[in-house]
Amino acid sequence: MKYQTRSLVAALALTLSIPAQALVAELADPVWNGEVVPKGMQCQKFGGDAPRTPGLVVSQIPEGTNVLIFEYSDRSHKPMDNGGHGKFGFALNQQTGTAWIPQVSGHSFDLPTGFFLIEAHRNPKWDKAGAYMPPCSGGKSNSYYVTVKAAQVKDNAMEIKAQTVLELGKY
Repeated sequence: MKYQTRSLVAALALTLSIPAQALVAELADPVWNGEVVPKGMQCQKFGGDAPRTPGLVVSQIPEGTNVLIFEYSDRSHKPMDNGGHGKFGFALNQQTGTAWIPQVSGHSFDLPTGFFLIEAHRNPKWDKAGAYMPPCSGGKSNSYYVTVKAAQVKDNAMEIKAQTVLELGKY
């Protein structure tokens, strides 16, 4: 399933209210524990070595979902909260209750197969431009998280079916 970026961005603007339905996101990368950002996974400005998002497993995906949306955030720094570290989607080519989501490299616009960019991270002057900016507080114990949304995109409209928040850890 392919989406044109312009159509998807227009659909995002039409997001409906989010029903109270379960969606589960879990870390599927043994390096990440949800409490502390692993060494090397911080931005390059502060010594990150090939930083990336953790691999995830998303389950209890509602029927009709054809897109998962990931909004990476720093709740400790308001300009980078609410998706400030990057927003991208992942197209589900078939109905599934569980999906394994691969890692996305930081500081790059090259997204793995199935992903599409919604909004690049908001502060390319601070570190490097890209779809995803890894945790970049310089070790000030900022809290990083990802909001995962299950959505159905159809006829240039989007319905958010469920969402959850997964803690990535402090850096």
